[in-house]
Amino acid sequence: MNAADIMTKEVITIKGSATVAEAVTLMKTHKLRALIVERRTNEDAYGIVTETDVVYKVAAFGTDPKTMRVYEIMTKPCIVVNPELSVEYVARLFAQTRIRRAPVIKGDLLGIISVSDILNKGDFVEQPKANVLEEMIQEALVNARRVCAEKGASTHECAAAWDVVEELQAEAAHQRNEKPKVNYFEEYCQENPNAFEARMYDA
Repeated sequence: MNAADIMTKEVITIKGSATVAEAVTLMKTHKLRALIVERRTNEDAYGIVTETDVVYKVAAFGTDPKTMRVYEIMTKPCIVVNPELSVEYVARLFAQTRIRRAPVIKGDLLGIISVSDILNKGDFVEQPKANVLEEMIQEALVNARRVCAEKGASTHECAAAWDVVEELQAEAAHQRNEKPKVNYFEEYCQENPNAFEARMYDA
């Protein structure tokens, strides 16, 4: 699943020049925890103002929200998410940056995605990425051995098939934050020493 699959498409925006009181009213009316701050021009960046901004930067200091402006407390530019980004990488982005939501943008504002979307709409419970990756590795492994048996161990087709296996192994290792325990191509080269020659090809 990608960000576009689970994002909330209806996004409430606000101008940076609006008062914090207006932002609070919008949040209460629509039961939101954040608002996207509109761009002034197409070249401008989007911003975001959250309930935490209001509480920490306004309420905590007794400032009058009717006179304070959104641009004074917002985050701009804010972290944005590409709609094609897979959900697990959105989750990792949130974990690394300690944010809870971000606008989904590809040229234009398409939606907003939050930790609640990941929890409630994501498929990480039904399809853990580690399990899916392992299945893909095994399928790629079978395919690589088949291609090499048909085309020859020293052919470019064989090398390309093993590239797929190694890319998947690298991704799985990245998910686990550890080096691959087994390099399947190295194991194959022990059985077919001339296979390594096929890796010396132009892209």
